[in-house]
This record gives sequence, C-alpha cells and structure tokens, in this order.
Amino acid sequence: MSQTRKKTSSEGETKPQTSSVNKFLRGSKAESRKENNDLKTTDSQPTNWIQKTAPSETAKPLSSEMELRSSMEKYEQFLQKLGKKAVNKCLDLNNCGLTTADMKEMVALLPFLPDLEELDISWNDFVGGTLHSITQQMHLVSKLKILRLGSCRLTTDDVQALGEALEMIPELVELNLSWNSKVGGNLPLILQKFQKGSKIQMLKLVDCTLTSEDGTFLGQLLPMLQSLEVLDLSINRDIGGSLNSIAQGLKSTSNLKVLKLHSCGLSQKSVKILDAAFRYLAELRKLDLSCNKDLGGGFEDSSAQLVMLKHLQVLDLHQCSLTADDVMSLTQVIPLLSNLQELDLSANKKMGNSSENLLSRLRFLPALKSLVINNCALESETFTALAETSVHLSALEVFNLSWNKCVGGNLKLLLETLKLSMSLRVLRLSSCSLVTEDVVLLASVIQTGHLAKLRKLDLSYNDSICDAGWTMFCQNVRFLKELIELDISLRPSNFRDCGQWFRHLLCAVIKLPQITEIGMKRWILPASQEEELECFDQDKKRSIHFDHGGFQ
Repeated sequence: MSQTRKKTSSEGETKPQTSSVNKFLRGSKAESRKENNDLKTTDSQPTNWIQKTAPSETAKPLSSEMELRSSMEKYEQFLQKLGKKAVNKCLDLNNCGLTTADMKEMVALLPFLPDLEELDISWNDFVGGTLHSITQQMHLVSKLKILRLGSCRLTTDDVQALGEALEMIPELVELNLSWNSKVGGNLPLILQKFQKGSKIQMLKLVDCTLTSEDGTFLGQLLPMLQSLEVLDLSINRDIGGSLNSIAQGLKSTSNLKVLKLHSCGLSQKSVKILDAAFRYLAELRKLDLSCNKDLGGGFEDSSAQLVMLKHLQVLDLHQCSLTADDVMSLTQVIPLLSNLQELDLSANKKMGNSSENLLSRLRFLPALKSLVINNCALESETFTALAETSVHLSALEVFNLSWNKCVGGNLKLLLETLKLSMSLRVLRLSSCSLVTEDVVLLASVIQTGHLAKLRKLDLSYNDSICDAGWTMFCQNVRFLKELIELDISLRPSNFRDCGQWFRHLLCAVIKLPQITEIGMKRWILPASQEEELECFDQDKKRSIHFDHGGFQ
C-alpha cells in the first residue's frame, strides 16, 4: 500500500479569536456537557476544555497563575506551529512531520491535558524510539479513549513500553497500531494487559507483520473483548495459519460489525473455518476477504453460513480467484443478503462466463449502492444479464464496469439504466473498448438531463473513439453540473493530437462549477491549444488540474 507523508499545510489565517487563556483568566463557569458515546470526539469549542481542568494530582503543581497562563499559551503556539487547530478533547498531530524536539514539547504539555480523549500521532517517523517518553505520562491522560500510532516506526522497546502503559488508560475504545512492523512477533507484549471487560471497540493492526503465533494469541484474547466492533488484520500474510484460533475467538465477539482480512494468506480451507464463525456474528456489517488469491474454490461447499449475516452491508471478494463453482454457490447466498449496499467482485476473471445467474439475481438487492465488477472478463450473455438487472437497482451510486471489453459497442444495453438512475454518482467505463457510437449515446443521455448527480466519470483507455465522438461528448458534458472528476486519458502506448473538441471541453468546463480534475494523459496539445489553456487558467481563476502528460 502506498501512503503519502506530505506535511499538512496550515489552514491559513483565521479571524482573531478570544484565546482559551483569556477565557480561563475570566474564570467562566464550565457548562455541563453530555457524554458522547461515539468513537469520534466532537470538534466544537476548540480549546475551552483545557482551561476548565487543572493538572491531575500526580502532576507537578503550578506555582502561579502566570505559569498556568504560560502553559496554555505554549499549547496554542505548539499547535499553530504545526498548522493544526485545537479540537475539543483531541490532540491530532497526524502526519505533521514531528521532530524529536516536537515530541519533547508535546510530552511536556500532556500534564495540562487531563481530559484528553483522543491522541493521534500517526505517520510521524520520529515517534519511533521515543514512545516511552509518552507512555510514562499515560497516567496523566487516563481518560484517553482513542490512541492512533499508525506508521510511527515503533521499535521493540516502544512496543513493550506501550504494553505496560495500556492498563493506565482503562477507557480506551480504539487502538490503531497499523504499519508498524515491530508489532509482529510482539503482539502479546502489547495486548497482554487487556482484561475481561475491556472497553476496546476498534482494533486495527494492518500490515504489522503479525506471525502465526500472534494470530493464536489474538484468538485467545478475543473472548475478553466483548465490546469489540471493528477488527482489521489486513495485509498480515502469515496469520492464515492461525485462522482456527482466530475464528474460535470470533465466536465470542457477538458485537463485531467490521471484519477485515484483506490479503491475509487465506486458503480454500479458510472459508470453511470462517463459515463456522459467521453464525455467531449476527451484527456484522462489513466483511472484507479480498486479495486472498488462494481462496478460490473455497466457497463451493462452505458459504451457507454467509446467509446468517442478515445485517451485512458490505461484501468485498475482489481478487479472490473465484471459480465457476464458487460463483454458483454464491448465487444461492448473495441475493438473500437484503441489506447489502456494497458488493465488490472485481478482478475475478473466471466469473466471465459463469456469473449470468448471479448477476441476474442481484435485482433482489434493493439497497445496493455500489457494484464493482471491473476486470471480470464478462462475456456478452453475462453483460446482458447485468444490464437487465441494473434497471432494478434504483439506489445505485457507484457502477464500475472497467476492463470488460464486451461493453464496447453494447453500451446501448445500459440505456434504460442510465436514464432511470437518479442516484448514480460514479460511473467507470475505463478500457471497455468503447466505440464512437457508445460515447454519442452517452452524450445524448446527458443532454436529456439524465445522470445529473454524476460526480466522477471515467472513460479513459478507450482509444477507438474518433474526434467526432469526443466533440459530441464535450458539447454535452456541460450538463453534468455536479461533476468533479473526468478522465479521458489514452492508453500508455498511444498518443494522439487533440482535435477541435478540446475547445468545446474548455467551454463546457466554464459551466461546471465543481470540477477540479480532468485526466487527458497522452493527448498532445498543439501550440495554439496550449495557449488557449493558459488563457483559460489566467482568465477564469479556476483551480482545475488538466493532466495531459507533461504539459500541466
């Protein structure tokens, strides 16, 4: 997974406000606030909570009012320096490029934040090796509910120090240690302090190099986490070997709502193991088993218990090497998941000639909002079945058919769907071998006022469309008033000169108030059109990124 580590820029200048320090000195009475049971803290009343509480009894007492005022001012200056705004009971320093000096400064401020409920210092490399300085102060922030330490390059010493400190924050409901490789092999050191009755609701351990032994330990720990609602173990390829233990533990987590096992080295046998646990997970809302390429063939005889997930809203099985027999088995189950809102079956190429019945029965999913079926090698019969079904999916917001060549020349089969779809926000038809007739049809649908809610449209890698087709499209794209992103890029191996349609595109963009991104990679702009684009940028003062391969 590719993650950016760009330093968060400042929000810019804001209007002068009365500082929390002055409010404190006025001695205003604290208003009673209702406890928020949500995992996320509110962002109202930015810094008022700081001055309403004094440091805990274990902290060194302040000698004077001036010293207190100085501490509060330092807190505000610290946040301003990092381009952050104070948020009620929350210290969010995610991706701030914290230095060692910043860490010391933050630690010095913790004694003055006894009501802190959320601490996020993810994506800061210099946290690694210095976490002990924070954990030593954990007793001063005992009300902490959310702790996020993702991608902090934690060391083994950090991991051990964290494990010893967790018992000092009994109110913890969310712990995120994702993208820290040293967590792998050391999970017991961190979580051994969790006791039965723990309040933890969200545990994220993505790409932590967890070992099979870690998986076994986690399986033994799960029965103690009765409040657990989210468990994300994605990109830990060695825990497949301990799935028996994990699945056994899952039987005791009846409140679980999200289970993510993306790219966890699952095999055919894993489906049967998980199937036995599904009957105990009646509250599950999201199940992600994607990118487990050895899973293929596992659903043939072991998908029956999936139907027990009556509340399931998201099912992700992309890139699981599903076989024809898997598809046949899932055909009996998926249409019965009446609350399903998102279904991802993409990158399962063996579905191409075996999914006709499954796609036909998707019409029984009235709540379906997202259908992602790109790169499935759909054939004419399966695409026809999908087109007939899609008419009945009135709630559909995301429709991804990219990399299915059979769509080319047959977009007319989706005509009724495109006309009737009042909710569609995202339509992706990349590399579908679309021809000029297809894009002309799409233009006519847009012209008549349909697809008015569309925000993202991807027509990239359809190189067979001639200039006349692009002209018709660009003349009518102006009717998509809510469009944010448009991609008409060419394939990496192809370069073409822009035709006169580019002028129509510029005229249309003027009438699209929300558009920010236009992908035109490998379209070559003649000098005259480059000048038009420059004049457009200068005259319209619009923040629109035209990405056309080198001339930006």
